[in-house]
Amino acid sequence: MKYKVAIITVSDKGSKGERQDMSGKVIEEMVHSWADVVFYKIVPDEKEEIKKAILEATTQADLVFTNGGTGLHPRDVTPDATREIIEKEVPGIAEAMRWEGYKKTKTAILSRAIAGIREKTLIINLPGSPKAVKESLQTIMDALAHAIDKLKGDPSECGR
Repeated sequence: MKYKVAIITVSDKGSKGERQDMSGKVIEEMVHSWADVVFYKIVPDEKEEIKKAILEATTQADLVFTNGGTGLHPRDVTPDATREIIEKEVPGIAEAMRWEGYKKTKTAILSRAIAGIREKTLIINLPGSPKAVKESLQTIMDALAHAIDKLKGDPSECGR
């Protein structure tokens, strides 16, 4: 059984058709062997639009990836929008991405990305650049199936 994944790209320019979404394509390529993308949307860096897209995606997907809007720029509000709709935070995911990213790029620690749960859906903020998306996903990929299975109620022991 394949998992259902949603991709939400947060980009002012992308939402206006002024920039191609390369990061969303990276996500799609990296998950295609174990997941079907059932939801894809590009939204501007507006908190309410991000929240609306995430909420819509959680009704269709087991796992929602956002990409973009996780930095320090005043328009970077993806983590803020995400925090307002999650029920539980899963800090280890974002911590692992930042730590591994820091080993390659010292500014990776400036990411404000978060991960959390809404009902039975895992939501993960990824960075905006295709390179950082790939590195971040490589860092967490091995834990994602287990996380989704647990959210769906898998009773098996966690110490595999």
